[in-house]
Amino acid sequence: MSSNSRLIQVPIFSECLSQNKTPEYLFWVGSAGSFDDRAKKITRDFVKILESAKVDYAVLGSEETDSGDSARRAGNEFLFQMQAIQNIETFKMYGIQKIITCDPHDYNTIKNEYPAYGGNYKVYHHTEFIAELIKNGKLSIKSKPFGHDAITYHDPCYLGRGNKIYEEPRFIINQVTENLVEMKRNRSRALCCGAGGAQMFKEPEKGEMEVFELRTKDALELNPKVIITACPFCMTMLTDGVKLHEKEDSIQVLDIAEIIARANQL
Repeated sequence: MSSNSRLIQVPIFSECLSQNKTPEYLFWVGSAGSFDDRAKKITRDFVKILESAKVDYAVLGSEETDSGDSARRAGNEFLFQMQAIQNIETFKMYGIQKIITCDPHDYNTIKNEYPAYGGNYKVYHHTEFIAELIKNGKLSIKSKPFGHDAITYHDPCYLGRGNKIYEEPRFIINQVTENLVEMKRNRSRALCCGAGGAQMFKEPEKGEMEVFELRTKDALELNPKVIITACPFCMTMLTDGVKLHEKEDSIQVLDIAEIIARANQL
């Protein structure tokens, strides 16, 4: 992975084990962060943050498989359990106890659903982890790249209503801007982006307007320069919404990790 002219060699658990090293944290990249071109940019920026803060982490590399979240939401319980048990065995093999991920869906699944199969871990969403790094002085914010431009934040369902993580993302955003404005539906009342529950992978039901279009309209009412979220699924849906409204030339859709990377010129 390159950062400007600098090459970042991402540590892999199997290689660390061969060197008798056990990293403190597993960075669970997730299927979106591994394969979706837009989400890969979030993965890269989060790795830059981990490196900048000198976090002792590693990834599973080719040994990482899907968390099983979408399979369970779509009703394939057998496939979900197969994925969960396989992942738990991999975690056990490497002695993994602490996990960080940028995907609220995987965060929710590993944190709240894997314990039923014997997998009990300390799981961090990257918004929680970044906020903790800042508060502990391990990550300083060097600039406010967005100045007084209006920025709004979309609460991902599995992060907000699912796990009550509302303040950490806003704490981070307030480090890089002077003008965070809230949509009328926010926090526990936030409208879904339309991707959750495996809806992202199927055609929408008939209706006057798709959910992602409604949610994008909530944001556009504020005339923001930037819409921020903290979920790769939400990123896809809100980006599509901005394009649908022909605002892609004037509005950016960014992840929490991306705004911190910009603030610190990582």
